[in-house]
Amino acid sequence: MTRTLLHPAAKVVLFLLCVAPLAWLVYGAVANQLGANPAEALIRGLGDWTLRGLMLTLAITPLRELSGLAALARFRRLLGVFTFVYASLHLLAYGWLDMGLDVPEIARDIAKRPFILMGFAAWALMLPLAATSFNRAIRLLGAKRWQALHKAVYAVSVIGLMHFIWLRAGKHNFAEPAVYGVILAALLGWRVYRRATR
Repeated sequence: MTRTLLHPAAKVVLFLLCVAPLAWLVYGAVANQLGANPAEALIRGLGDWTLRGLMLTLAITPLRELSGLAALARFRRLLGVFTFVYASLHLLAYGWLDMGLDVPEIARDIAKRPFILMGFAAWALMLPLAATSFNRAIRLLGAKRWQALHKAVYAVSVIGLMHFIWLRAGKHNFAEPAVYGVILAALLGWRVYRRATR
């Protein structure tokens, strides 16, 4: 398994898997396959994949330690970058398809609707993480400061989940947010347990 994970093609496969949901959403939009409200479906789909990307990125360390497959760590950065790409496209789709790229109106909407404010806050926290996701940034910041900065991903995941819960609260639909909540609680709980046992 380690040999497979270390193979150069492994990252290519992961890259294609990360691109696949976006390709499907774009195809659905072009082919008019996203239902009665394609704009909403596209925005929601990009948001869903952002949240899934966060969960997968956070799952890398527990999976690596529990399985003993240290090579899994080499995929964390790629997953993190793709998560930011999906978050940025989610924000862009909202700004473009919902608000017509009217920046003053977008700013008023962010200030007026708490769930949008939470989503924007999560994206803003992700921005410095994406901007420092390359090796030179680690050298410039120093390993300790870089690691401290990238612990913000925990806050991003919680705020992102709150954004999703608040969105679904309007329709009293908490089933899907509850699933993400359980997964996130398990991932963060594992980290608390590991820190306590150390």
